[in-house]
Amino acid sequence: MKNIYINTLLIALFITSCSNFDEDINTNPNVPSQASGMQLIAQAELSLPGLSSSPQGEFMSQYLAETQYVGTSLYPQQSTSFYGWYQGPLADLQAVITSDNLTGTEGPIENQIAVAKILKAYYFWNLTDRWGDIPYSEALKGQEDFTPIYDSQESIYKDLFAELKEASNMIVTGNLSNDIIYDGDISKWKKFSNTVRMLMALRLSEVDPATAQAEFVSAIDDGVFTSNDDNLFFQHLADANNQNYWYGQIVNQNREWWALTEGLVDQMKPVNDPRLPIYGNPARDSGEYVGMLYGDEVNLGTQEYSLLGDAIYAQDAPVYLVTYAQVLFAMAEASQRGWIAGDTASFYESAIESSILQWTGNTDTVADFMMEPGIAFNDAIGIEQIATQRWVHLFMFGYEAWAEWRRTGFPNMMVSPNGAAVPARLSYPDNEAFNNEVNYNEALDRQFGGEDSIYGQLWWDK
Repeated sequence: MKNIYINTLLIALFITSCSNFDEDINTNPNVPSQASGMQLIAQAELSLPGLSSSPQGEFMSQYLAETQYVGTSLYPQQSTSFYGWYQGPLADLQAVITSDNLTGTEGPIENQIAVAKILKAYYFWNLTDRWGDIPYSEALKGQEDFTPIYDSQESIYKDLFAELKEASNMIVTGNLSNDIIYDGDISKWKKFSNTVRMLMALRLSEVDPATAQAEFVSAIDDGVFTSNDDNLFFQHLADANNQNYWYGQIVNQNREWWALTEGLVDQMKPVNDPRLPIYGNPARDSGEYVGMLYGDEVNLGTQEYSLLGDAIYAQDAPVYLVTYAQVLFAMAEASQRGWIAGDTASFYESAIESSILQWTGNTDTVADFMMEPGIAFNDAIGIEQIATQRWVHLFMFGYEAWAEWRRTGFPNMMVSPNGAAVPARLSYPDNEAFNNEVNYNEALDRQFGGEDSIYGQLWWDK
């Protein structure tokens, strides 16, 4: 595992030739000798659903409860690897950024590099919000550095803001080909870049509100998502080679291991939330929506509770990652905090409407839903309402919901199974104590007093 940060790009390998043959015999004109910039970007895009599609993420946010193997949801202290992200999408994107061989056949070179920078920043944002300090400035250098330092989360955030701004500013006129996310529409990539900056800024609300407000307003001024059409999502296919993770688990593996939690159902059922029939199925034995107490080791079963909804685990289901509803919830919170002008209630209601449209495909029930007790905006508990409805909206992107819960403390109905509170971070890979011992130990000493605990708080969470 010494080479975990090496740029191992299988699709970018040069095809080796044998000198005993003439060039025209040894070269297949239909197979490129090197992956193009957009091929590498597309390869990195294929990893996007992995940011969301994880039972562990659902446990951290308490969206799903284990119906059979409860131990995995009881928050055991365990190693969690980040190696795959460095070896896969980050390596692909770094290869684009540092390449001397990009051509304009798939769109302007500046835009290829810009998209690679934007995606790289987005991946790193997700990683640092899960683990804390991570290899960053010295990572992805291949044989030049097998033991990169762990950069502080604060410095990573500062650099990511700068990288996203730089990427947006380098975009020129001209769309891209072979883009499986935005079909090459460079204007949407620019909006995505600014939206990520906006959401990153909000994450700093408690640790550095001045920087948070400045970056938040700057991102809005540069142009963020303006409708659900801008959403960053990964569309799976009705094909075994590109199918939904949850389809593989529930249908292919016949694993009915996940029910909606009691906490989630209790937030949605009493107010007739129109998203609930999408999120889960009625319990088989009662025909009602029934949540399972998170971490319950006694009352197990699959007939009594609402299991994951058909639409969520469909083979070709989309995976939503960054959405317009998140933008509106962020604006509602920013308005409530006095960062931006505008009516908080209007932002909040528009966020819920966009969420319902995203999940159900229509807004027929929005007006009635807005009048439900507890849903109608109340300025006295505005932040709590915004945060709770954002949590409902982020269903199935558990890691993002977990990050927002750590920042705000809402919703305040999380349970502690067997007395184990919700973790504050993921622990580092065990291999790091051997592969990168000096830097690993330095990072632990700096952040958590030398202990790789899942309850060590991140920089922005203190």
